[in-house]
Amino acid sequence: MVLALDLQDFLLRARVLKLYRQALRTARRAPDQSRVELKQVIRQEMESNRECKDKQRIRFLISEGTERLKGLTEMLDMQGHC
Repeated sequence: MVLALDLQDFLLRARVLKLYRQALRTARRAPDQSRVELKQVIRQEMESNRECKDKQRIRFLISEGTERLKGLTEMLDMQGHC
């Protein structure tokens, strides 16, 4: 049973890291003047959540992060069309 919980924890953390990687990749598309600041905010958020042990909180972070990433992508897409 402990192994199953460790695997579940590992998979949740892998999803979080994948989400942060996607966010950093998306941030590359931001205008030069805001790109560095955006990447810094993403990295700070990742560091502040790194030690979280609460699986419910991790699931919430994944859900919230996914929505925020969608919003960032849409915003950058709109800027690209202007």
